[in-house]
Amino acid sequence: MTVQQQQPTMPTVLVYEDDPGFPPQVNMPVPHPVPHLDTQPFPTAIAGNAPQPDGAGPGTEAFRYWVAADALSRASQTWGPLVPTGTQWHPTVGRALTAHLDAGDDLNAFYDRRGVSFFRHTVAGVTVAACESSEVVQHETGHAILDALRPQLFNAASAEAAALHEAFGDVSALLSSLRLESLRTAVLAETQGNLELSSRVSRMAEQLGWAIRQGAPNAVDPDCLRNLSNSFFYRDPVQLPPSGPANTLSSESHSFSRVFSGAFLKIVAGIFRQQDLQDQAGLARAAEIAGQLLVDAVVAAPVVSAYYAQVAGHMIAADQRRFGGTYGRSLRSAFIRHGILSLEAATSITEPEVTRRGAAMAEATPGGADDEGLTPVTVHGATYGVTQPVTLSAPAEERRFGIAGSSPDGGSVRPADPERVATSYLEDLFRRGRVHVPEEHRSNAAFVDDSPSRLKTHEITRSATGEGLALVRRCFD
Repeated sequence: MTVQQQQPTMPTVLVYEDDPGFPPQVNMPVPHPVPHLDTQPFPTAIAGNAPQPDGAGPGTEAFRYWVAADALSRASQTWGPLVPTGTQWHPTVGRALTAHLDAGDDLNAFYDRRGVSFFRHTVAGVTVAACESSEVVQHETGHAILDALRPQLFNAASAEAAALHEAFGDVSALLSSLRLESLRTAVLAETQGNLELSSRVSRMAEQLGWAIRQGAPNAVDPDCLRNLSNSFFYRDPVQLPPSGPANTLSSESHSFSRVFSGAFLKIVAGIFRQQDLQDQAGLARAAEIAGQLLVDAVVAAPVVSAYYAQVAGHMIAADQRRFGGTYGRSLRSAFIRHGILSLEAATSITEPEVTRRGAAMAEATPGGADDEGLTPVTVHGATYGVTQPVTLSAPAEERRFGIAGSSPDGGSVRPADPERVATSYLEDLFRRGRVHVPEEHRSNAAFVDDSPSRLKTHEITRSATGEGLALVRRCFD
């Protein structure tokens, strides 16, 4: 008689796979294998000691740690295979991206080129910890991934560059969720296979959205923070108001990001429809293809005023190079429906045009100097209550494709010049109270918003050249 050997059990931890959900419709935590944070090429870490994987449940520090660790690991595993060889975190991040899970009392999270920080706040008796949402963690990690690929976007004085960063964060959460077979199966059942519809993976940060809604009912979507299932149509952000309710489009980066993220969801849906089998495996393949095309595009696309259109054009070009144009129809349809490409722009990116410009795109590499492709634009500081001239980093690379977004009345939008883009961006930042101006740089007419509840994403500081002042970004929140 033989004795059957017992297989060792793999240690697991309880996690939320996407988000806690908004009260009282909360999601159930599920067991996942203990995550590994040292995942190349994007290793991560969490400040403090790791707790034992003892199955601690929601509301405990151990649970929050493992949710964050699982989300960080999954985001690294999602993007790692898609980025060019040699891609690394921005040098200021260091070897590993470090997460701080209890950064203070707020309903927020941010990436600041040192790490990612997550806040918490109690609302209506519910402690909302941003690190307990995998979607929030993967969104902030997405900022760091894009900063590794295209550091020039961090300080670019451009509403579209900033909004692309926010869209990339939401795409990071979407693709990281679709990495899980359980969520792919759930979303296919929820949408009956029509991935353009609102679903568990398109609704970003339901619990955080619920918490913000308790104090500001119109600031976020009615069932989440932002929904990638939307129909927002492109407008030149120079022509948009600086802020507005969630059901309108503004130049604010989170608001304007929805134009691109909405198109990206439709791209995943379109590529999925082109798969031989519309099952969970086909959805995994569609998500991977869409993510690869986006990575190719952001590495190659020049940073210009009409940045969305260039990224869109380069996604179409990447499909032509990688897949012989197999998914061009899905890409063009999504970008046209959201106005990111005009009809004439979408049809102008032909195979001969891509072939002619292909060498330059193939040679594009990630990283580079922070100011590469940006041009300094100096504005009068007095206009903004500042004592000296202020230098902005305007988007001014040479366009590879002569394309633009749709004008609401037909045809293409004429992109604004770099100086107009940069000055409009600065003005909107001041109008939203997002710029920190130290006392020594304030004029007698300064109107700086010093509200402690409003996070300052930018600051006015002495220029690196030693002449005058400069606008620099502190973080993406």
